[in-house]
Amino acid sequence: MPLIPALPTHLPATLAPAVAPALPHVIGVLDLAGIAVFAISGALVAAQLRQTLVTMCFFAVITGVGGGSVRDLLIGAPVFWVHDPLVALVCLGVAVLCWITPHRWWQGAALEWADAIGLGAYAVLGTTKALAYGIPPVPAMIMGCITGCIGGVIRDVVAGRPSILMRPELYVTAAALASAMCAAGQALHLPKGWVWAVSAAAGFALRAAAIRFKLAIPPYGGDLAAADVERD
Repeated sequence: MPLIPALPTHLPATLAPAVAPALPHVIGVLDLAGIAVFAISGALVAAQLRQTLVTMCFFAVITGVGGGSVRDLLIGAPVFWVHDPLVALVCLGVAVLCWITPHRWWQGAALEWADAIGLGAYAVLGTTKALAYGIPPVPAMIMGCITGCIGGVIRDVVAGRPSILMRPELYVTAAALASAMCAAGQALHLPKGWVWAVSAAAGFALRAAAIRFKLAIPPYGGDLAAADVERD
């Protein structure tokens, strides 16, 4: 019988922060910004459906924390918002803000633009956190896409509306761009602050261009025009 017990094949989630000293603050400015804008997008969906304040709060929370929660479960990290009271407060606060402000403020493309800002910021955050927990670059990029996209998917499914993932316009591609740039920049040991800012801006810029100019990827077995006719 060996005197020294064998080491576990993986560390439990409670010990993960000890092996991830490169991770700055889990809930930093970038994280809270992404949570806030995603929560706004969730609250706006409820507002468009003419729902109650309680429903708006619910949509704000599930949209704000959905992607990050799935990411944390996959990488073996403690689910971030359960251990930080600010996250739930931010989600509830933006829901109340949407409720008390004039309806005309949130008409038009406000939902899409709020979602675009959150997409870039959250994709970068997800990639950075995955890398800090020892996830290899390519899976970390996927974690970034999950972080940026899943909250919106959950929001749309609960609302009973077609998910953005089922439309050909650029969405996941924008999250993938931000995640890839973030992973590449950190692999090259570039200044992290600049990497995060530029990567988030690039993801937002691509999504903004898709919103403004209707950029899309041709679907399987057909062209965009055919897809538009079928969707309409």
